[in-house]
This record gives sequence, C-alpha cells and structure tokens, in this order.
Amino acid sequence: MKMAGMKEAVWRLQAAAYASRLTLQTRYGDMDTNAHLNNTAIARLFEEVRVRSLSALHARTRGAEHGHRRAAQVMIAHLSIDYLAEGEYPEPVEGAFAILGVGRSSYRLAMGLFQHGKAFALAESVMVNLGEDRRPDAIPDALRTELESLRRP
Repeated sequence: MKMAGMKEAVWRLQAAAYASRLTLQTRYGDMDTNAHLNNTAIARLFEEVRVRSLSALHARTRGAEHGHRRAAQVMIAHLSIDYLAEGEYPEPVEGAFAILGVGRSSYRLAMGLFQHGKAFALAESVMVNLGEDRRPDAIPDALRTELESLRRP
C-alpha cells in the first residue's frame, strides 16, 4: 500500500512558496554516526520553526480580542514528518512555515527544512486553540485573520 506523502504537493518542496522563513543554526550534537543531522535533531528544528513562528503570530494578536495580553494557549495534537534527504552539519537550515487550513478550534501547519535550496524534510502539525479551562475553544477572530493571511494552497 502506497502512502500519500507531503512531498507530493510540489509547492512544499520550494522554500519561497511558504508564508514565512527563518534561518536556524545546526549544532555539533545534531549529528548522527554518519555525520548527518539525526532524526531527533530534525524534529527539534521543526519544533523551533513551529515555536518561533507561532510565538510571533500570537504576539501580533495577543489581547486584540479582549484588550489584554494573555499568553498563547495552544497545544499540538498531531505531528508527522517526511524525511526526504540527509541534512548536513554545520550547514545552516532554512525553516519554512505556512498554514494549510483553519477550523473552528484548530489549524494545520505546513513546515519544511531546506539546505542549499533543497527540501530535506517536511512536516505537518495540527494545533488546537485552548480556552481558559484548557479545553478546545474557538479561535479568536484576530488570530483567525492572521492564520488566514499565512494560508497556502
């Protein structure tokens, strides 16, 4: 049985197609015994892309709904990673980020890791917006507007 992978969406293989990008530095401890970035390091790099991107996004919308600054209340409900090629140390990594879809209380992220202009890993995450009671809650209008502005195909 063939599984459909993220790489079949051709736009996902081009960093410029994403809504935002940032550069991350690799670390010596990210290498495996073959001197390539190990799978745990790749997951950590995706975490960094996700956290930095969402932190900036939430900072722009925090308090816009209620006139105060409440910390972002969001949790990851799903993460999947496709490993496409080997990542190299000490080369920097370009992390790319976009929104794939927005629901009532959750949204789907697309992320890619690139070196020398080529994708070496792709990831998708589902994030759930939480209310004050730490249960899924509707995405505030200001956040929804920002998420939609970062949406790709």
